[in-house]
Amino acid sequence: MAERWATFDCYGTIVDWNAGIRNELEKLFGVEHADRLLARYHELEPEIQASNPGHSYREVLTLALERLADEDDLSLPEGEASALAHSLPFWPVFEDAHEALVEAKDRGWRLGILSNTDRDLIEASMESIGVGFDDAIVAGDIGSYKPAHRHWEVFRERHGRDLEYVHVAQSLYHDIGSAHELGITSIWINRLDEPEDARPDRTLPSLTGLADALDELFAEKAR
Repeated sequence: MAERWATFDCYGTIVDWNAGIRNELEKLFGVEHADRLLARYHELEPEIQASNPGHSYREVLTLALERLADEDDLSLPEGEASALAHSLPFWPVFEDAHEALVEAKDRGWRLGILSNTDRDLIEASMESIGVGFDDAIVAGDIGSYKPAHRHWEVFRERHGRDLEYVHVAQSLYHDIGSAHELGITSIWINRLDEPEDARPDRTLPSLTGLADALDELFAEKAR
């Protein structure tokens, strides 16, 4: 049987980055500001990544946090500019993730991560996830942030340009849109209950049922 690969975004798909970031913002600035700052953070991060693709993710997190504080005239506690980066290894893993990934591996799927992060940070998160991944491509190693296509290009350089695989992600902006542009089969994990989108090949509300969806897509491609 041909190798069967599933690649994943990590933060938002496997690890709950909203909870991780919001918890830290609440600690730093108070509960009354946390939700508003989280929404603004999600606007700032891609702007910083697009304008500074060579920055490490740790630098992106730090710049975003500093800009959040400056924009709202909030006091960032002394020595806490790197608080988001320091907290990332402790961001919670979604409860459905471990079992779903183990089941996919048990069915013969090889698992990869394509992430907008740094090597040491993704290794800490993979340890928390507790599942052995077969590859991990991170922005800090390749000097590029999704939705730019470089993660997928590097994956194909490593594993074969003609390889058929499935990309699994929560973010339409960072992942699903790019996978669609590249003709890569995708599963959208619609954790935020967003409106339907025609670009993914499958849509799931969580990672529950992932292995069945992967098997079905592989069977369809093989026909």
